[in-house]
Amino acid sequence: MSTITAPTINEDTVGVKVVEGSNGLLLEIDGKIVPNYDATIHPFTEGDVVTGHVVRIDNDEVLVDIGYKSEGVIPANELSIRKSVNPSDEVELGEEVDALVLTKEDQDGRLILSKKRARFEKAWRRIEAAAQSGEPVEGSVIEVVKGGLIIDLGVRGFLPASLVDIRRVPNLDEYMGTQIDCKVIELNRSRNNVVLSRRAVLEEQRKEDRERILDRLQPGQVVEGVISNIVDFGAFVDLDGIDGLIHISELSWSHVNHPSEILNIGDTVSVKVLDIDRNRQRISLGLKQTQEDPWQRVVDTYNIGDELEGTVTKVVTFGAFVEILDGVEGLVHISELAQHHVENPREIIQPGDPVRVKILEIDSERRRLSLSIKRVEGQVLPVRPIIAPTEDENYDDVPDLGLSEDVFAPVAEEAPVAEEAAEAEAEVAEAPEAPVEAPEAEVEAVEAPEAEVEAPEADVEAVEAPEAPVEAPEAEADVAEAPEAQETVEAVAEVEPTPEAEATADAE
Repeated sequence: MSTITAPTINEDTVGVKVVEGSNGLLLEIDGKIVPNYDATIHPFTEGDVVTGHVVRIDNDEVLVDIGYKSEGVIPANELSIRKSVNPSDEVELGEEVDALVLTKEDQDGRLILSKKRARFEKAWRRIEAAAQSGEPVEGSVIEVVKGGLIIDLGVRGFLPASLVDIRRVPNLDEYMGTQIDCKVIELNRSRNNVVLSRRAVLEEQRKEDRERILDRLQPGQVVEGVISNIVDFGAFVDLDGIDGLIHISELSWSHVNHPSEILNIGDTVSVKVLDIDRNRQRISLGLKQTQEDPWQRVVDTYNIGDELEGTVTKVVTFGAFVEILDGVEGLVHISELAQHHVENPREIIQPGDPVRVKILEIDSERRRLSLSIKRVEGQVLPVRPIIAPTEDENYDDVPDLGLSEDVFAPVAEEAPVAEEAAEAEAEVAEAPEAPVEAPEAEVEAVEAPEAEVEAPEADVEAVEAPEAPVEAPEAEADVAEAPEAQETVEAVAEVEPTPEAEATADAE
C-alpha cells in the first residue's frame, strides 16, 4: 500500500489566506475555511525537550501527545532513574510531562522520547546553579546502598552515611522514601557524579541555635537533655542543638567502669553545667552533681572510731576496698586486716565478703576513708586458701589514694621489727643443736690457727693436749664439707665460749 502525502498548505500558498484572529490555525482557501494542521506541529530536532500530555499507559511504555503527527513513545526504562519501575506509579493519564527527543522516527516509524533524560538535563542545570550558590537541593531517598543513600534529584546523587546526620546513623533504612535537603559538595558532569551532604545543611541550621543556647547557658544551671552518644571516656548529651560532654568521672559518685553501665543512647537526663568554653563551643556537664553526695552523709553521720558494716568490693596487693555506703568506699590497708602478719590480703578476705570495719581517718577534702578490720573488737577473720583473681579483676590501674601515712605507719614499722626479732631468737635457739659431732675441743681446733698467727706460744699448750690434735683434722674436714655447720660453729663460739677457750686466751 502506498502512502499519499498531502501537499503542505500555508499562508504563502497562492490563493490561501490566514483567517484573522485564528493565530494561523485556520486558512481560507477558495472562499472556504479549513484548519491549518501544519500550524499545530512545532518544529523540533533530536535532543530537544518537548512538552506533552499522557494519553495512554501500558505495562512497558507510555504514549504522550506532543502535538506531532503521531504520539511519542516513552519506554518504561526511560521513565525514571529508579530501577524496575511501574509506569502507572510514575505518570497519570492527562498529566503534563517533559520529555527529551531521542529519535524522531525509529525503524517502526515511532517517535521515541525519554522522560528521565529530560529531568536529567533540567536537574543538571539546577544542581550546577545550587553548587555555585551553595543553596541546598531537595530530593527523595530511593535506595539504601553500602556506605550511604541514593537520592533522586533528577540525577542519581550519592549521600555518604557519614554525611546523613550530625551524628552517626545506625540504621539508614529509616530514611527510605523521605524527602531531604542536601548541599552539593562534589559535581562531575562527565562521570554523572553528584555527591551530597545533609550534615552541612543541618550544621548551618543549628549554628544559630548553638549560639543562642551558649548565650542562654550559665555554669551551675541544671538543664535537661538526651543522651546522643556513648564513648569510653564519657557520654554526649544533646541540649536542643548543641552537644555537651559528661566525663566518665562526672557520671556517678561511685566508680564506673564504662558509661554504658548507667546510661543508654536516647535516655533523657538532668545534668548540671560545669563549664562553658564559648570560643570552642564546648560544654562540660555533670550527672552526679544532680544526685545526693554520699560523702556528705559520711561527714555528717560518722566519726573516727565508729564501727559499721561493709562489703568488700576489691582486693589489691596493698589491702582491700570496703563499701560502707552506696558510692562510698574506704581502704583497709594490708596491715589492718589481721593481728598477725599477712602476706596476701586474699588469705583473709575475698570480694563480696561482709565485714565490720572501724573508721581510722576521714579526709573530707580528698574524699578518702581509712578503715581497719583487725581493730574491731571480737572480730577475727579466719585464714583461707588464696583464690586467684579472675580476668575481670585487674588492679594494675588502681590510683594512688593519698591516704595519711600516720594511720598505717606505726603498724607497718612494728611488723618488720617483730619479725626480725623472731628470726634472731630462732637462730640463737637452733645454734647449740647444730654442732652434733663437734665437741668442745673442735672450737679450740677451729680457733687454734688464729692463735698460731698471733701467739706462737700457744703451740706449746696445743701440743700438751694429746686428744685435740688428733680430733681436729676430722672436725676441720667436717666443717669443710658443711659450710653451714662451720658458720653455725663460729656463731656458737661467739655466743658461748668454752672454759678451755678462756684458758687458752688467758695463756696468750
